[in-house]
Amino acid sequence: MKFLSREKITAFFHPEKADPRVFWAKERTFLSWIRTGLALMGFGFVVARFNLFLRVIQARADTPSPAHSGWSMWFGTLLVLMGVLVQMMAVFDYTRFVSTVKRGETPDLKPSLLGIGVASGLGLIGLVMAVYLVINH
Repeated sequence: MKFLSREKITAFFHPEKADPRVFWAKERTFLSWIRTGLALMGFGFVVARFNLFLRVIQARADTPSPAHSGWSMWFGTLLVLMGVLVQMMAVFDYTRFVSTVKRGETPDLKPSLLGIGVASGLGLIGLVMAVYLVINH
């Protein structure tokens, strides 16, 4: 299957003939990033409060409490901050796209730096958590 030529792509972005499907597609992408950021913030909150949950369960079971580890709070906070960063970058990317199209210019065809950044950051967080779990096993 042959990809669209640059001329065909440029034809989509003329302000007088702008295809609304282009905006709708970008808006769906924007809303997906918003959903991803909210999920990261929610999951980060759960991770940050997980240590508190374990202490409450152990207090009810009258078992001795293990040594306090604040790692869950730091990992959770990092995930919440990553979610906030995703939200801010999504807004920046979407508004930049819309302003580019409104000026009658063709947006750059490049990979999503937001997607690459989120995937890389989550991979790094997962690797650090895996190392922590192996060390403290």
